[in-house]
Amino acid sequence: MKLFHSLSEYKAAKKSIVTIGTFDGVHIGHKLILEKLIQNAKERDCESVVLTFFPHPRMVLQESSDVKLINTIEEKSELIGNIGIENLIIHPFDQKFSRLTAEEFVKTILVDLLNIKKIIIGYDHRFGRNRTANIDDLIVYGKQYDFEVEQISAQEINDNAVSSTKIRNAILEGNISLANKYLGYNYTFSGEVVKGKQLGRTIGFPTANIQIKESYKLIPKNGVYIVKSNYDGNTIFGMMNIGNRPTVNGEHQTIEVNFFDFNEDIYNKIISIEILDFIREEQKFDSLDSLKSQLNKDQQTSSSYISKI
Repeated sequence: MKLFHSLSEYKAAKKSIVTIGTFDGVHIGHKLILEKLIQNAKERDCESVVLTFFPHPRMVLQESSDVKLINTIEEKSELIGNIGIENLIIHPFDQKFSRLTAEEFVKTILVDLLNIKKIIIGYDHRFGRNRTANIDDLIVYGKQYDFEVEQISAQEINDNAVSSTKIRNAILEGNISLANKYLGYNYTFSGEVVKGKQLGRTIGFPTANIQIKESYKLIPKNGVYIVKSNYDGNTIFGMMNIGNRPTVNGEHQTIEVNFFDFNEDIYNKIISIEILDFIREEQKFDSLDSLKSQLNKDQQTSSSYISKI
């Protein structure tokens, strides 16, 4: 896949089949659209092009918005590339771009820059300044500028029963199994292993403290989770605590992973964590011994789950 960081970088070698969206999560519903795009491009000897934006439009247009995203831009790029899209354009979204009228967007972006043959779009897609134009307007522009418009119907989308909003809510509620079902893969984040207070090792549960660089990345609700990771070509399993560590009077949220049967030095390494399931809420224990007893139970729960994979 060719990756472009602005529309100006893309030079159309031939006609293109295009879709546009934020594609947060690149979930099973998105995958249907992207596979349809690829099929159309092959049938018509056109380029498959996905146009998405960063920052997320809500980050720019709503000052009070603290939108959290399922994917970082790197994760989104990898997921879209793995599906087989030929060209991904991640255009910087800003106030100036948001003020393009619907016709300016169609003429200058879709027609002149992307050399569009066909656009495949959701039934509820809106575009142009203040998002005033809809699918009906797009069909009119298609006739005017000679490109096809294929609408993904409400029925197709509803049959999927999946949306980025539903997935975000599931993650925030700790319903990881449902989120993973909708995503079609395990919810994942990556971060650097940094030094913590190393209290875990004093009770027999050393942890890797994960620091996520992207402030907009969606973090699941506080609690204990079953996780897996890949290190040096090997799959390693473990359990993860997200929370404020109330038993030891923690003052800020941390992400700590206790890997099973693993004792490599991974400080300063970037690792990816796949979340498999939720075990329990975070809670405050009256002593470190009580915490250790619960962690032993959590490890047994995790091991039982892992043995069935």
